[in-house]
Amino acid sequence: MLIKICGLHPVRDVQLCIDLKVAMLGFVFYEKSPRNINLQEVKILKKYEKRSSSYVAVCVNPSNEFIQNTVLNNFDFIQLHGSETCERVQEIKSMGIKIIKAIKIKDQSDIENYKKYDNADIILFDTPGMEKSIEFPKDLISKLPKGDRYALAGSISIDNVENLTKLGVNFFDLSSSLESETKLGHKDHLKIQNFMKKINSINENSSI
Repeated sequence: MLIKICGLHPVRDVQLCIDLKVAMLGFVFYEKSPRNINLQEVKILKKYEKRSSSYVAVCVNPSNEFIQNTVLNNFDFIQLHGSETCERVQEIKSMGIKIIKAIKIKDQSDIENYKKYDNADIILFDTPGMEKSIEFPKDLISKLPKGDRYALAGSISIDNVENLTKLGVNFFDLSSSLESETKLGHKDHLKIQNFMKKINSINENSSI
């Protein structure tokens, strides 16, 4: 099972997630977000030994200048959350970075949109809204493609992740459900630890 945690802070959260073997660590570059990080904080990422983890730059319609100056030298993936066309995705990919393309799903008619992005390395099925956590409708989950190329986001938590695995999902993207109740945009380390314990338990039980 693959886990991506988004909205991390380079100082507070990275070492914990690496130690817990979180597969993908997401960092937000979106000024309207309380999870936004700056270029000085990006430099801190170099001090960690990532081991098996990957760094993801989460962006909305990024410029070529930003990709070349910030993303290419510091991140393994770029996650595109804007209105990027398949042609733009190919242009960015040709710069030498792996692509996660977010597809916003409002209803069943939106699901087929992922097929436009066969050049993306990973497709992230997400609910509408960049910063709002909305639960993904279960009737739509059953209609999504499954596998390591397809991730699911949208109010995923320790309370529902096991049931979601029973629907065939094995790649999850979390953010707000792992945050502090009192500090907006700040991850709660105990919630992260407990969630990863839950994932390890699910993995162990599935291998029996």
